[in-house]
Amino acid sequence: MPRFFTEHANENEIIITGEDARHIGFSLRMRPGENLIVCCHGMDYHCEITRITEKEVFLHPLSIHPCAAEPEIHVTLYQAIPKQDKLTEIIQKSTELGVSEIVPVLTSRCIARPDKKEFEKRRNRLQRIALSAAKQSGRGIIPEVHALHSWKEALASMQKQELSIMLYEEKGGMPFEQVPLQGKMHIGLFIGSEGGISAQEAGQAISAGIYHVWLGNRILRCETAPTVAISLLMYLTGNM
Repeated sequence: MPRFFTEHANENEIIITGEDARHIGFSLRMRPGENLIVCCHGMDYHCEITRITEKEVFLHPLSIHPCAAEPEIHVTLYQAIPKQDKLTEIIQKSTELGVSEIVPVLTSRCIARPDKKEFEKRRNRLQRIALSAAKQSGRGIIPEVHALHSWKEALASMQKQELSIMLYEEKGGMPFEQVPLQGKMHIGLFIGSEGGISAQEAGQAISAGIYHVWLGNRILRCETAPTVAISLLMYLTGNM
C-alpha cells in the first residue's frame, strides 16, 4: 500500500499537498475510494481517499495505530564523513535498520573535508535519501540528517544520550553484548571514516564515558560498519 509522511494529522481528515499530492493523483493515478497509509510521528493512519484536486488529496482515516516497523529505542548515528558518496549508502541502510537521527561528523582522520556551508548544500539531497528509504522500509518516521558537526560538538551531543557507543578498531574494547543496554531508550553510536578515529579522539571519548566497543579482528569498511553495528544493537535490544 502506498505510504506517505505528514507533520500534521488528525482522526477526522488529513490533507496531502505538494509533490506527494501530485504523485498520488498523477503518477499513481489513485482515485477516491482507494486506500493509502499516512505516517505522522510514528503513527500509521490507514486512510481512504475522499477527494482529489490538482494540488490536494483529501483523506479520511479509517484506523490509527503505532507503526509496527518503528523500534522502541531511539538511536542516533554519529557518522564520520566518508569519501565520495558513501554517506548516501550509510544513510539509506541506517534508515532501513531503524535509526532515528544521523549526525555527520568531521574528525581529524576524515579524508573528505567539507566545511559546514559546503555540506549544507548536500543536506537536502541526503534528507531525500532518508525519506525514500523510510518509505521503502515501512518506517513511521523520517530520520533527520543533521548539519555537519565538529568532533567537539559530536562528543558533547553523545554525552547527552543515555548511553553512547564508539566503534574502535584497537583492542581493549568490550564485546557489543557486554554493553549495558537494558532500559536505555536513547542511544548514540559513533563510527569513524576510512581512517578510523585517532587515539587522541578515542581517548577523549572514553574519558567522556563513551563505551569503547571492539567488533573483532576483521576491519570493516566505514560503509559496512554501521550496518553491522546497528543490526547488533537492534538485535540485542529486541528490536530486529
